[in-house]
Amino acid sequence: MNKKVFFEDWGKVDYQEAWDRQEQIFTKVVQQKTDNRIKGTDQPTDNYLIFVEHPHVYTLGKSGKPENLLLDDTGLLEKQATYYKINRGGDITYHGPGQLVGYPILDLDNFFTDIHLYMRTIEEAVILTLADYGIRAGRYPGYTGVWLDSDNEKARKICAIGVRASRWVTMHGFAFNINTDLSYFSNIVPCGIEDKDVTSLQRELGHEVNINDVKEKLQRHFADLFGMKLLHGSAIYAVGNLSK
Repeated sequence: MNKKVFFEDWGKVDYQEAWDRQEQIFTKVVQQKTDNRIKGTDQPTDNYLIFVEHPHVYTLGKSGKPENLLLDDTGLLEKQATYYKINRGGDITYHGPGQLVGYPILDLDNFFTDIHLYMRTIEEAVILTLADYGIRAGRYPGYTGVWLDSDNEKARKICAIGVRASRWVTMHGFAFNINTDLSYFSNIVPCGIEDKDVTSLQRELGHEVNINDVKEKLQRHFADLFGMKLLHGSAIYAVGNLSK
């Protein structure tokens, strides 16, 4: 089992470009597994953790309802936003500047072959990151993602999750609102949930947050929870040893 994970921060990248790059990496890892099976070998497969921000974009998962986008083509142009139907699970969500999007492309045979545990572990990494800022977060029964005040009428979502997997290789991932312009969520029914609010770390703390600090904390929790060794350039960020 290969627990080394290449970490890449792509910065701000157009959604379509990032999707294409994801697909290339995903296809490469799936092909590695296929080649191993054909050749009867057990060569290590690659793993990646990618962080990125996108320009304004709405994405609809394969189980989503198009009517949960409340804008027509003219409205999308006015908002300078694009719209894509994609092959992840989940309904509709928004990505934009100030939001940390994570794309783990992992061969779960290197970690654990349980998609539900995989999503819960992503959630836990975000929950622990929020705890670093003094914010108590949790889960909302029946839904994926990370929520604040999930046990009462003030429930609000701060991180959405939607994944795809083939041969236990994952792609797509999570969208964590840091300094996000939350007004863009008013143009959709977020994740198909009509009666719940959406929030951001900036809104909860009352001030803008250094997104690079969030990235560092989140990397540490991913490494810890998955037992990863994150490869960042020439350095190895091992569990409990994530340098600044």
